[in-house]
Parts: sequence; structure tokens; C-alpha cells
Amino acid sequence: MTSDQSPSQTIGPMYGFALCEEGMDRAVAPDDPHAVTVTGVLLDGDGEPIQHPDALIEVWQGEQFARCRTDAFGRWSVLVRKPAQVPPLPGGKAQAPHLNVTVWARGLMKQAQTRLYFPDEAARNADDPVLALVEADRRPLLVAERESDRVLRFDIRIQGPRETVFFDF
Repeated sequence: MTSDQSPSQTIGPMYGFALCEEGMDRAVAPDDPHAVTVTGVLLDGDGEPIQHPDALIEVWQGEQFARCRTDAFGRWSVLVRKPAQVPPLPGGKAQAPHLNVTVWARGLMKQAQTRLYFPDEAARNADDPVLALVEADRRPLLVAERESDRVLRFDIRIQGPRETVFFDF
């Protein structure tokens, strides 16, 4: 059978329940003085929560890694630390502190990858070479919103108006 005769397949819904274990939603200890909770909602093209409790969100940078399922209302939350340093890109270009974010969800042909930038890093974000590749009016979609001293909000919209910027890595 040639590839044009093969049926298309989507990932999931097996990821949410098969790849999460207790505590994987924490990259740092809850009592870490630099810990920050990143929370958000996985949204569809109409801006409505994806109400399948089986999507998987992974967040990582350097040594830290956290993974969580979405709940029945599309909500997700991880406990991480803002990276103190991020390795430069080839050629020595400095990057702003950011977290890599991967979304695994039913209906996606493969995982979707994006970045989360920090709202208190405006100057460094402005100089980030990867963020500079994004159209200026869409860059704010990659910057988390501060809800409190230790809570950031980062909603992820899979498609449609205000779709999250996704990267091919």
C-alpha cells in the first residue's frame, strides 16, 4: 500500500492517561522560593475549552521538565522555575528566558510545539532571535500573563483567531 492509500491517523487520546504519573506536573519542589505555577486552558478554534481530559502538556527547559493532563474543562497547570540562563543559539545569539511547550491532543497529526516567554523580561524578549521570527502583532501570544507573584497564565489556542504561534523544530 502506498502512502497516499494509507489512512491518516491522529495522536491521542492515549497520551493523557498513559504518560502521566503522580508528581510529573512539578519540575521543582513546591517550597522552592523561585517556583512559579504556569496555568492555562487548551482552547479550540472558537476559543472554547477543549473538553477532553486526555490532552497532554509538556513544559521544559534545560534540566527541568513537567508534564500534565488537561482536565475535563481543558485546564492545565505545572510548577516550574523561570530559567536563570538559556543556552545561546548556534552562532552565539542570546535567548530570552523561556520554556518550551509541547501539546499532544486528539485531532492533532503530531505534537504542536511553542514557547512561553516571561512577562517581566520585555527587554530580553525584544532581543530574542526566535521571538523576532514571529510577526510583531503575534509575539504577545507567546508571552505569559502574570496573575500573581507566583502564578502565570498561558492559554493555548490550537487554531483560529489568536491561534498560538507553533514552531517546526
